[in-house]
Amino acid sequence: MEYRFIITGGGTSGHINPAITIADTLTEFYESRGDTCKCIFTGRQDKLEGELVPKAGYEFHNVPAEPFPMKPSPKLARAVMTMPKGRKICRELIRSFKPMAVITTGGYSSVPLLLEAEKAKVPTMLHEANAFPGRANRRFGKKAVLVMTGFPDIEKYFSSAGEIVYTGNPVRSRMFTFDRDRSRQELGLADDDRLVFVMGGSLGAATLTGFVEKALNDGQCNNVKFVLSCGKQHSEEFRRLSDRFPNLDAREYIDDPGLYLSAADCCILRAGAVTCAEICATGACAILVPYPHAAHDHQTYNAMQIKDHGGCEVVSDDDVKAGKLMPVLTDILSDPARQAEMRRCSKALSMPDTNRIIAESINKAITPKN
Repeated sequence: MEYRFIITGGGTSGHINPAITIADTLTEFYESRGDTCKCIFTGRQDKLEGELVPKAGYEFHNVPAEPFPMKPSPKLARAVMTMPKGRKICRELIRSFKPMAVITTGGYSSVPLLLEAEKAKVPTMLHEANAFPGRANRRFGKKAVLVMTGFPDIEKYFSSAGEIVYTGNPVRSRMFTFDRDRSRQELGLADDDRLVFVMGGSLGAATLTGFVEKALNDGQCNNVKFVLSCGKQHSEEFRRLSDRFPNLDAREYIDDPGLYLSAADCCILRAGAVTCAEICATGACAILVPYPHAAHDHQTYNAMQIKDHGGCEVVSDDDVKAGKLMPVLTDILSDPARQAEMRRCSKALSMPDTNRIIAESINKAITPKN
């Protein structure tokens, strides 16, 4: 039997990578039973999903979509005008592909497909990665046959959904295989080398890149190697900085951060849901700096889930700008025992069974009930 799904979600790696992982998980699940599975994706060609989804080997369909602002503005007019184009493409795709279900990981680019799935009475399912759900998922969770959550105790936002399952956040199975000593050996690090990995998400983070630049210019970390995922908008300036500072390795985007998360003495990261899951899967020692403009401050909710169990430190964006991150980083780098304890606590929060739970929950939701 062939199982067919259309998967959507985009804009940032926090939406895209879980969607790809769900597709990989479903393919592996059904093929292990002797069945076949075909997953195709929708999203915006000019956004990150247009690059990452085909790279992962999946068929990708470009669907025009624009975000709906909270207040009336020219952006609202553009969003309204674009919606019929996107819905028409999705309507035709549903008719031709005949999916058993549509699965979303959130984001405005998912809206045209979900509207058409509801209209065509195709079952919709969603995965909400954050501790506070986004607008699209709150809206479409009301009629979803299945809602999967990345954090516990958020069922109240989806009270009218068919079924709600706490699955944890899907990360690539490879994330659970990293070993600190092997990762450091692969990167050519000696026992006394100190590595700080800084990643501001797929789009970069000005506050974090600004911190690295200041630390380098001030000579505060001359004996520390920085690996920085700086995002496209900062790539040129940090390539120039890499020429000036031999202890800086700046990349536009790191597709597989697990190697650096596991090898680093300390990581400095935003607190997106997938990043938090990857910290736990790899057992990383991390300082989290929640993005201050995230909807409903959901990154702070995410970060505190780990901090409350001793798995990370949390420094606000404003405190980083006020110079309060460096003392925290210095203290952690000077205390190997503290690093080891933070790694132990973060690893204890990992959920290795997430992908299996997701596949079984989706299969159960599409299986006819006798």
